[in-house]
Amino acid sequence: MVKENGLMSVYDGLSAGVLRQVFYATSRFGLFETFRDYAHEIRGKTDFASRVVIGAITGGIAAYISCPMEVAVVRLSNDATLPVEERRNYKGVVDTATRITKEEGIGAFWRGSGPFVTRAMMVGVFQVVTLDQFKELYCGWFNQRKNSIPNVFCAAMTSGLIYSLATMPLEASKNRMASQKPDVKTGKLPYTGTLQTLTTVMKQDGFLAFYNGFLPYYLRCGGHTVSMFIFVQLIRDSYKTSYL
Repeated sequence: MVKENGLMSVYDGLSAGVLRQVFYATSRFGLFETFRDYAHEIRGKTDFASRVVIGAITGGIAAYISCPMEVAVVRLSNDATLPVEERRNYKGVVDTATRITKEEGIGAFWRGSGPFVTRAMMVGVFQVVTLDQFKELYCGWFNQRKNSIPNVFCAAMTSGLIYSLATMPLEASKNRMASQKPDVKTGKLPYTGTLQTLTTVMKQDGFLAFYNGFLPYYLRCGGHTVSMFIFVQLIRDSYKTSYL
């Protein structure tokens, strides 16, 4: 990619990616903690099962809210990899959103929302819920202080690996659905839903095709998970020191 399109090509879709995180990450964590605390008030406790359910629900809601930005990210980042005659030549996130609306309709922003929402529900479970579990485990295994930076780092890297393995097939399906074009002869889209996409890819390319590009996906997910949770912990520590 760098040889063919230059170093900056690795940042294609960055503006849409940042906007996606503004909607997705904030709503996911805000909704999770709000729903968790509300459930605690009703039930009087917060156990692992309730965290799993709440993590899945809030992850799905956040994903559905941020679907338009997710489609823009996929379109912008994938456009340069297409043959010249198939490129849409988007100029930026605003141009992408405007053209999708005019050329394909508002509904195109939620094309591929099925695997995206399903993936986000799994991320909510595997990323948010497992983090606390691994923080507890590493306190015993490595004699770490809970919520210390080393403790959060190790737990975040582990939860990032688990959710990368669990969600990669859905990520691959979402990308195929979001960037697909109608067949030239029939005018029909090759992928119509999550299960149909998963089944079609498995039949045509095999199961391991879902894990093409796993290393950069894990580096992205693991790096994002670590930096996010460490910054959250630093902000919490700063708040406790300053105001409590």
